[in-house]
Amino acid sequence: MKTYNTLLTEQTDEGILTVTLHRPERRNALTPEMREELIDVFESARESVEILIFTGAGAAFCAGLDLAALETIAASSPAEQEADARRIAHLFRALYTFPAPTIAAVNGAAIAGGTGLATLCDFTLAAPEAKFGYTEVRIGFIPAIVSAFLAVQIGEKQAKGLLLSGRLFDAQRAQALGLVDQIVEPAQLMERARGVAQELLANSSAAMRQTKALFLTQSLPALDHNIEAAIAANAEARQHPDFREGVRAFLEKRKPKWQRRTLN
Repeated sequence: MKTYNTLLTEQTDEGILTVTLHRPERRNALTPEMREELIDVFESARESVEILIFTGAGAAFCAGLDLAALETIAASSPAEQEADARRIAHLFRALYTFPAPTIAAVNGAAIAGGTGLATLCDFTLAAPEAKFGYTEVRIGFIPAIVSAFLAVQIGEKQAKGLLLSGRLFDAQRAQALGLVDQIVEPAQLMERARGVAQELLANSSAAMRQTKALFLTQSLPALDHNIEAAIAANAEARQHPDFREGVRAFLEKRKPKWQRRTLN
C-alpha cells in the first residue's frame, strides 16, 4: 500500500483493508489533501480488497471540514468552488460504490461530512459516545451532496428533519434512524469491526460484490442525477452572503447575523 500524509492503511493477508483518518490533533477534520487521499484509496483498492474497515484516530471519527479549508472555500472563485464541490461528490460516490463490503467503526464525533463518510458504509458500528449531525445550515451552508445519499437511506421526511435542523444526535438516535447498525463499547469497537469482517469473509466474495452491484444498478441512475443537481446547489450556496457570514462567525466564535427576508 501507498504511504499517505493524512491516512494510515493496513491490509491483512486475507484482504481486509483498514483505513484510519489520521489527523487526531485536528479531530480528523477533512482537508483537500485528505479528500484526495481517500479518493485514491477507494479507487486503487477496488479490485484488491475483500473488506474495507474505515475509522478515525484519537477521540473523533471526523469533525467535518477543517477551518482552514472553510476559509479557502469562502475566498474561492465560482469555478473553483464548483470544482471543489465536484470532488466532494466524487469522494462520497467512491465510498458508496466501493464494490466490496465496507464497515465504519465510528469511534467519536462524526460531524457534517464526517457523518456522511460514517453512514455511507454498508455497516456502521458506533461507540455510545459518538455524535452525528449534518450541521451545515448552522454556518449558512447546505448539506447538498450528502442529501442525495441520505434521502435514499432513510427517506425524504426524516432526511429533511436532520438537514434542516442541523441538530446533533447520538448513536442511539442514529441507530433508530437506520444509520448505525450496532453500538459497541469503545474498547471493543475495532475488535467488533474485525469480527464483522471475519463473518463476511465466510461468504462468497463474488456473490457479495454482485449483490452490491445489483443495488447500484437499481439506485445509481437516479442518484447520479441528484448528485449533479446537488453539486450545482452546493456551488451556488457558496456564493451567498450567508455562507461568508457563517464562516466568519464560526471562525470568530460568535453568533452569525443572517440575512432575513422581509415583507413589503
